[in-house]
Amino acid sequence: MSHQLIQFFNDIGGVVQIGTLVEYYDYIKAVEYLICVGFLVAFPIFYKNVIMYNNDAENKDA
Repeated sequence: MSHQLIQFFNDIGGVVQIGTLVEYYDYIKAVEYLICVGFLVAFPIFYKNVIMYNNDAENKDA
């Protein structure tokens, strides 16, 4: 398992030999899915730490 994980991280960003249009499409879709997963992980962290509601603004006397 650890060998496969190390191999995975070594292969990221490497030059990929693509022979057919189907292989190209599969590669692009895999990159797209990794971007989506990264966004789904990063957005809640961003929302929690950067976009915070100000509780005092809701209780402000007009």
